[in-house]
Amino acid sequence: MTALSQIRNFSIVAHIDHGKSTLADRLIQATNTVAERDMKAQMLDSMDIERERGITIKAQTVRINYTAKNGEDYVLNLIDTPGHVDFAYEVSRSMRAVEGSLLVVDSTQGVEAQTLANVYHAIDANHEIVPVFNKIDLPASDVSRVAEQVEDVIGIDASGAIAVSAKTGEGIVETLEAIVHQLPAPKGDPETPLRAMLVDSWYDSYLGVIVLVRIIDGKLRKGEKVKFISNGTIHHVERIGVFRPKMENVDELGPGEIGFMTASIKQVRDTRVGDTITHQKSEVTPLPGFKPAQPVVFCGLFPVDSALFEDLREAIDKLALNDASFSFEMESSAALGFGFRCGFLGLLHLEVIRDRIEREYDIDLITTAPSVVYHVHMRDNTMDELHNPADMPDMTLINHIEEPRIKATILVPDEYLGDVLKLCQDRRGIQSDLTYAGSRALVVYDLPLNEVVFDFYDRLKSVTKGYASFDYTLMGYREDALVKMSVLVNDEPVDALSMMVHRDRAEVRGRAMVEKLKDLIPRHMFKIPIQAAIGGKVIARETLSAMRKDVTAKCYGGDASRKRKLLDKQKAGKKKMRQFGSVNIPQEAFISALKMDN
Repeated sequence: MTALSQIRNFSIVAHIDHGKSTLADRLIQATNTVAERDMKAQMLDSMDIERERGITIKAQTVRINYTAKNGEDYVLNLIDTPGHVDFAYEVSRSMRAVEGSLLVVDSTQGVEAQTLANVYHAIDANHEIVPVFNKIDLPASDVSRVAEQVEDVIGIDASGAIAVSAKTGEGIVETLEAIVHQLPAPKGDPETPLRAMLVDSWYDSYLGVIVLVRIIDGKLRKGEKVKFISNGTIHHVERIGVFRPKMENVDELGPGEIGFMTASIKQVRDTRVGDTITHQKSEVTPLPGFKPAQPVVFCGLFPVDSALFEDLREAIDKLALNDASFSFEMESSAALGFGFRCGFLGLLHLEVIRDRIEREYDIDLITTAPSVVYHVHMRDNTMDELHNPADMPDMTLINHIEEPRIKATILVPDEYLGDVLKLCQDRRGIQSDLTYAGSRALVVYDLPLNEVVFDFYDRLKSVTKGYASFDYTLMGYREDALVKMSVLVNDEPVDALSMMVHRDRAEVRGRAMVEKLKDLIPRHMFKIPIQAAIGGKVIARETLSAMRKDVTAKCYGGDASRKRKLLDKQKAGKKKMRQFGSVNIPQEAFISALKMDN
């Protein structure tokens, strides 16, 4: 067990693409934690999708041994946290497991929205924060400008910031020295009953669930029985260890240390992030801040080939083993067949799950439009949660509907500010704040989450040519004039296309929907009406015309005049036939009558 004074626990917080994972790679490389031949880019990112997108989805940890310039040996525990807002709760729990943070800012871009969101998590956790300005090897680097931004926008003293290039390795030793001398050592009492925080968990097909823990007080040893306070389950500890970054077994973990344990746990759902772990017979006060992960975005996943439904069920079951925040239940649609209604932490979480199913299990998916959870207050004073707009109860039974609202933080160059303000106003946003940091505007808006999950981020990137950064936090629920818009194709409602919209925007959304469907639905031999309706009132309609042959243009080698003459003769013959009335005319006479017109 390492002495508390020689331990430093820290995380790296940054906006996406600011070099967080690359800096972690250089710290591992500079301390010879991994042999040079085994080094690779994004060392701590294990999934292919993380490497391809350059993002961190699952928090990873690594123990680094470092001998400082003063000759002291230190143990550094690094937690590489996700940067995206979808995983904000996981980030907040990881922050509570460490005492300090490296705030990495791209010296060519400056402070971004996710930089703000994540550094506020660190400030809430009472972290000591060391600013690190990355990418100083690039010609566009401007350290003084970025330092001024950090002081103005975040309020952190940047005079002692470290200038580094994670790509070339410049400034890495100075970063390690700052970690051991500026960040505080952890606190804890090895003699008190065990209290450990569950930082993260994931499923291993050989070991069961692997639990990442931070020991707050007491000691954790192999063979002990431990209790998870949130659900009261008891497990026998089979293995404990640390990550270097590969798993390495140890005899015990003491206060301040971060490591893993396995206990033949079958499901990740039994191990909740933020939970408190103690010995079976110990009674301790749970660590504050624990809450179960709640999905906020829902959509339907259906296989393109209905024969692959069982394969989709198996794929989703396996993914759920490794992701406690992913929820699902079976649903059926008259238009799309059998599928699953799935809950996600956000749009990125949705994209990751969908991409993993398509890539790892080779199943082509149809994804319905994402929706959020609404609170439907009934006239009998009850409240129901509405996950799927198709399940909307009768409006006569509803008192009012509440929708989730978010606090959106947008950082944008001031030349695009007008376009951003217009976009937010169009999405029913309420402006809360507008400040400037140099030539960039910081806009804070109160927005409906429903408007954000539709296409807000794509529109924001479009109107700002990709220069805006966006982050949000959930604020709560608020009543508004919401209605269910149904889409009818050939007078039959398509449940998978139902959506909740604001009454004032219903006609615009309905018209856009039916126009799009008119382009997508193939033509048939009959007319197909496409309608958007609220209850029994049609608010938009398009008609897909019937498919008919243009017989006058494709006959007799393209000679339309000969075909037209024949059609005229047939028309005259039908007219003559009607003149005969109901008289039964022999076929020969009818033919003769036609010949008379020639």
